[in-house]
Amino acid sequence: MKHKLKTYFNSYTSTATLAFYRLAFGLMMLFSLIRFTALGWIEKLYILPTNRFTYYGFEWIPRLGDYTYLLFLLAAIAAFCVAIGYKYRIAIITFFLCFTYIELLDKTTYLNHYYFISIVSFVLIFLPANAYFSVDAKQNPKLCFQYIPKWNVDILKVFIAIVYFYAGLAKINSDWLLEAMPLKIWLPTNTDLPFIKTFLNQNWVHFAFSWSGMLYDLAIPFLLLYKPTRKFAFVLVVVFHVVTRMLFPIGVFPFVMIVSSLVFFEPALHENILRKIAAFFKINMERFTNALYYETNRMASKAIKGFLIVFIGFQLVSPFRYLLYPNELFWTEEGFRFSWRVMLMEKAGYTQFKVVDSKTKKEIRVNNSLFLTTFQEKQMAFQPDFILEYAHILKKFYEKQGVSNPQVYVESYVALNGRLSQKYIDPNVDLAKEKESFKPKYWIVPFNDEIKGL
Repeated sequence: MKHKLKTYFNSYTSTATLAFYRLAFGLMMLFSLIRFTALGWIEKLYILPTNRFTYYGFEWIPRLGDYTYLLFLLAAIAAFCVAIGYKYRIAIITFFLCFTYIELLDKTTYLNHYYFISIVSFVLIFLPANAYFSVDAKQNPKLCFQYIPKWNVDILKVFIAIVYFYAGLAKINSDWLLEAMPLKIWLPTNTDLPFIKTFLNQNWVHFAFSWSGMLYDLAIPFLLLYKPTRKFAFVLVVVFHVVTRMLFPIGVFPFVMIVSSLVFFEPALHENILRKIAAFFKINMERFTNALYYETNRMASKAIKGFLIVFIGFQLVSPFRYLLYPNELFWTEEGFRFSWRVMLMEKAGYTQFKVVDSKTKKEIRVNNSLFLTTFQEKQMAFQPDFILEYAHILKKFYEKQGVSNPQVYVESYVALNGRLSQKYIDPNVDLAKEKESFKPKYWIVPFNDEIKGL
């Protein structure tokens, strides 16, 4: 085993694959940031809201107000520099920090693919993605290498495979496979698809989508890895993500995954694509052709490989942290985020908060719209950590209004995957006294059903 690992880590492959992915990733991120800005989401999601919901442990990250536009601009410039390979190391570090900062500003906007982008950009910091077809390699021949260690490309495949496979594992549950939930709720809402909308109301279609989605996620990494099935797998990737993009508002994520799946192909494909781009922009490819092998300081190389192996291990284990909690994952959502559980739930909630003056016992019924945007209120209504943080927002506000040691109670009901709404939070618990932590939240009312599966 030791010999095989040594042989593997000493094997090389063409730099064209990593260069292609750097270019594609940078351009996709640039497009995504421009799209986000053009749709007015910076102001809507990060500037206008009076309050925000923070990630536990990252409450210290400050809001930037109108300077948020500068943060997006800096991220966009960095993404462009990553794409062309200019000052690459500075650019990818800058992009990672800016994008992750944006992601951590408010968990109301959490999406799995934002987490994927942060992870990929972080890994790219340690890879020589500017060693070929880059401004850096053009300006400094000492940075130009035609071959890089094979693991530099394979690590990207690992993270893409994790996203798919873990998403497939998460779909092995009774709601998804035996009830076709939540697709049974979502699919019939696509009334603007004239040719297929009638099919989307049929029960067998809901089950077909559920089962095929699970099988696709589990199988696609292996089909992409196996050369005889790779082209067929890529066709499946395109069809799957185009269909999901048509049916669900999930932004640029489908295109990110389509382009990312090309990493599994042989370097000849990426070399051919880069040469066509070079021909279009009249770039001399011969300046990048030198038959040199990329090498780094031995100690530094070992440290990087060791760190990335630990990082991969964390990504493999972290999605199973929900097993440390006693109650139903979909109900409490403890350990749900950052675990590749993609589009598994349809939850809707109702919350009515009551603030009580500890001395006078005077009660105040809270109008949530005075403190939260419509989107924030919708997200808060069915996520317990949001409800807790909002309770503390109310406590601080009413303290400033002269209320003595405010007590905050909530009447909360949540419906999960088509079930009847049921009580969600213990109405007798003063949430103002509860603190956020990684411990189980005892004040969540137990789920009155069971969802079997992983």
